[in-house]
Amino acid sequence: MKIGLLECDHVRDELKHIAGDYRQMFPALFAQVAPDWGFEFYDVCNGHFPDDTSECDAYICTGSKNSVYDNEEWIVRLQAFVRELRDSGKVYVGICFGHQLLGESLAGKVQKSEVGWCVGIHSFEVLRTEKWMAPSLSVFNLLMMCQDQVLQLPTGSLLLARTEDCPNAIFQVGDNMLGIQAHPEFSKEYDQALMELRVERIGQEKVATGISSLQMTLNDLEVASWIRNFIEMKR
Repeated sequence: MKIGLLECDHVRDELKHIAGDYRQMFPALFAQVAPDWGFEFYDVCNGHFPDDTSECDAYICTGSKNSVYDNEEWIVRLQAFVRELRDSGKVYVGICFGHQLLGESLAGKVQKSEVGWCVGIHSFEVLRTEKWMAPSLSVFNLLMMCQDQVLQLPTGSLLLARTEDCPNAIFQVGDNMLGIQAHPEFSKEYDQALMELRVERIGQEKVATGISSLQMTLNDLEVASWIRNFIEMKR
């Protein structure tokens, strides 16, 4: 299985000692549930795109400091590539920015949420269980680091999970596209380091609450298994 990682940002140099860049984080996560997967890296935020959707069996799109509605050439090009993936039937999984990109690319609506930043560990409520969502969970915990949210889903979307502060937390479009507004690839240490760097933007109270939440148990491997199942069942 060849997975194309669409890199929409890079970890700050002073934080790379924690878990590397995205091209280290994602393979490290999936090595635990899909050890036979290989990764191809596409630095899309610096203009490196696949020549064709057929280059990989599936694509995973990372988070980013950018917003999907920014008028950046690479973002506009990436939105077009997402639509090509939809039309070709190729599997796409969007994480955080990648989740928002899926919504924005297919005529949904993304903007800054009225609740502000979602940081630290949040509990997700499963609204609908699909076959690939095994092991089955009714509630699960994941790390978040976002201010933008998908406020209006694309037509025909299937809403799968929500959080108290993020109503459209996981959704599916057709048989081949999945968006997750969370970071299963992040470690608690990395999420805390980001919060501490962004105190002025996020706010001291939210950062304190976010850091306190890190005492909760994560379900990152269970969700990684869901992603593996989605990709392997849909490709």
